[in-house]
Amino acid sequence: MSTSRTITSDGVSTTTSEALRSAMQRLFEGKPQRTDGRLTKENLWREAQVSRATMNRATGILADWEAHLAQHGTLTPGEARRDDEIGRLRARLAEKTRENTELRKQLQAAATAIAALHHDNTLLRQDLEQKGRIVSLDEHRRR
Repeated sequence: MSTSRTITSDGVSTTTSEALRSAMQRLFEGKPQRTDGRLTKENLWREAQVSRATMNRATGILADWEAHLAQHGTLTPGEARRDDEIGRLRARLAEKTRENTELRKQLQAAATAIAALHHDNTLLRQDLEQKGRIVSLDEHRRR
């Protein structure tokens, strides 16, 4: 009997079992050769270059597949890195938004203070015009 025809405890031939396990490992490591690398059963059988029906007979391998996904999630290493980066960028954006809001409040307060000072300055100038001529201090300093 040839090795490829021996049925393993996985329910498929030795060759098929090795192909599926190798494909599964490549997908888990984020190093696919024949698929986009997403952790789906479709990618598993395509990566192993077996039919879907053959993969479905490999109950031991599918149990390992499901156990790994239950423990580690369905994200590939690249997707996990991407999601981590998105999380960091969202946190940074939230911090910059808070900073921007605080600066806007400070700017509005400064604009209000400047407007009040301008108004007071205008009133003082009007008051001085009514009382007499405004004398420049520069003229007195030069003397």
